[in-house]
Amino acid sequence: MTTTLYILAAIIMLGIMVTVHEAGHFLAARLTGIPVKEFAIGFGPKLFSWKSKKYETQFCLRLIPAGGYCMFYGEDDPDEKKTKDDPRVMSKYPVGRRLLTVLMGPVMNFVLALAVATALYGMTGEDTQGYFEPPQISAVEAESPAAQAGILPGDRIETVNGESAVGLTESGDNYRVSALINTYQEGGAPLLLGIRRGGDSVQVQLSPRFSEKENRYLIGVQLNSGYVPGYTAVSLPRAVQLGASYCVRAGGAILGGLRDLITTGAGLDQTSGPVGIVKLIAEETQKSAAESQREAILTYGELLVMISVNLGLFNLIPIPGLDGSRIVFLIIEAIRRKPVPQKVEAYVHMSGYLLLMGLMVVMTYKDILQFFH
Repeated sequence: MTTTLYILAAIIMLGIMVTVHEAGHFLAARLTGIPVKEFAIGFGPKLFSWKSKKYETQFCLRLIPAGGYCMFYGEDDPDEKKTKDDPRVMSKYPVGRRLLTVLMGPVMNFVLALAVATALYGMTGEDTQGYFEPPQISAVEAESPAAQAGILPGDRIETVNGESAVGLTESGDNYRVSALINTYQEGGAPLLLGIRRGGDSVQVQLSPRFSEKENRYLIGVQLNSGYVPGYTAVSLPRAVQLGASYCVRAGGAILGGLRDLITTGAGLDQTSGPVGIVKLIAEETQKSAAESQREAILTYGELLVMISVNLGLFNLIPIPGLDGSRIVFLIIEAIRRKPVPQKVEAYVHMSGYLLLMGLMVVMTYKDILQFFH
């Protein structure tokens, strides 16, 4: 498979997630009896369309597959000049129906993530017999402490200063080898590493260097974890349970990253727009395909789960223009027992759209620049 096909697969993934999101709005609207003006898969120039005679909904397939939308009556008329007396306008329906319709977009992203995560566990089974081997060095940086000490790719680090470097720390939040290397103190005695090289055991001394970027001591190597999974087949209920747990962990990691981004700015340099996300999906899937087609499918599925959960959570943030903002307006309406003037709400959402589009342009520009560095 060529790089172009991996990029296409990444674009299709984004299209699936957005379409599922908009389908959530559409299906909830049908369920609650709220008319839908237009449902589109993709965006950009229209390829073809047809109109439902029963529901008067225009269905469209558009050129660019990475998107879609579900348009309701009245959304394109904030001043109510054309739709004031139109009974199909969404704002004329009970607040509970509208709240369900708005909520179902993010909910469907979570449902998609759960379905894919369940399928992944159905494919692989549950890791119940995994174990750790000494972490193996896959690459050594030139002029690094490891290179100067004679460490080679393929070496495995068994001990650091006589302590086992295999597996995780007692708290389980770090690999022992990384934690032990980070115990080094500037100007102190060099670390003594026990290395397995083929069938031989050798010892090397080195002094790690502190990385300001990583905020820890490094020896200049790329290490795998040494973990060897051991899978056993699972039943469908167990696969669903494992898939749900995986989605919850993914959501927790995303919320933690968002919290750090807001409070400290950590991770700001790693944020990406659509171009960067497509690039990430394509690169990671292609990298896994070098091992096997199965690994490529698993990586593609794992990325879909993470990004779908991310999309669902992001849309629940009360930023003008997102579903979260619409939910806030509906809650206010339910409490006040009367809606916020449609014109006010429309302009709030419009300002949010403009802000988000501006941010999207900036992120896309940043992503494109990274292609040339």
